[in-house]
Formats: sequence, structure tokens, C-alpha cells
Amino acid sequence: MNAPPTAGMLQALPAEHRDRLMPFAREVSFPPGTRLFEEGAKADRFWIIRTGAVTLDMHVPGRRAVAIETLGHNQLLGWSWLFAPHRWHLGAEATSPVRAYEFDATAVRSMCRDDPALGANVARWVGDVLAHRLRAARTRLLDLYAPYGCGSLR
Repeated sequence: MNAPPTAGMLQALPAEHRDRLMPFAREVSFPPGTRLFEEGAKADRFWIIRTGAVTLDMHVPGRRAVAIETLGHNQLLGWSWLFAPHRWHLGAEATSPVRAYEFDATAVRSMCRDDPALGANVARWVGDVLAHRLRAARTRLLDLYAPYGCGSLR
């Protein structure tokens, strides 16, 4: 299944795999200003945002954290849970009231190991999101820190 990189779980995974994952979800909410995770901390869960917005940020030595991207409805929040060493590569903060489905990463990884087709689809979905986020981070950092006219993006 080829879904756009920003596709939510509903578009990216076959119905049978969504149906297998959803019993592992619990509904959570966060007020604005809540830090959901910090760079380098253990990545033991992930979320599908139902309502609200979460900003991903990156620590830049000697400066304030840089906002990389803002996520909203139906988007995956967190990909570091899938790849060892299971540590967050970015930070995340709720910028409005957020309601989300929260998943236990250990349980989902175990289910993916037990069902290779599910594992392949989840890895493809998260990999597509990861590739999109890395491009967004690169573009954002170039916008902020590259000298004007230093060259074009490829």
C-alpha cells in the first residue's frame, strides 16, 4: 500500500492491521505546553493525534530549541520507538489542547515480530513518516542557519 508520507495510520495501513493495533491504544489528552518527550529519553510509546497540535523541536547547542514541524489530526507522533536504541531523536510539545491515541511501543514491537506482514506494513508506514520528517528537519535547519544563496536543495 503506497500512501503519502504524511498519511495517518488509517490511510497507511490495511484495515486488518489497523484493527489489530487499535486494541493497544488508549485515549489520552494533554494541555498546551505539555512536553511529551525530550531528545535522548527512552522512546517507549507513540501517539496518533486525534485533535490539537504538537510541535517537534530539536536542541541546538547555544540556542533555543528549534521548531522543526507541527503535527496535527491523524498524524503519527513518534517514530524512535521502532528503531534501536529506542531513544527520541527530537523533542515534542503540545501547542494546543491535544487528544490522541497512545500506544505501548513494546507491545506493538512484539506484535510486529509475531506477525511479519503487520511488521512490514508498520515499518513501511513509520519509515515513510521518518523520511518525510528528516527532509522537513533538513529544510527547516537550512532555512534558519544556511547563508543566503549557499545553494539549492536537491
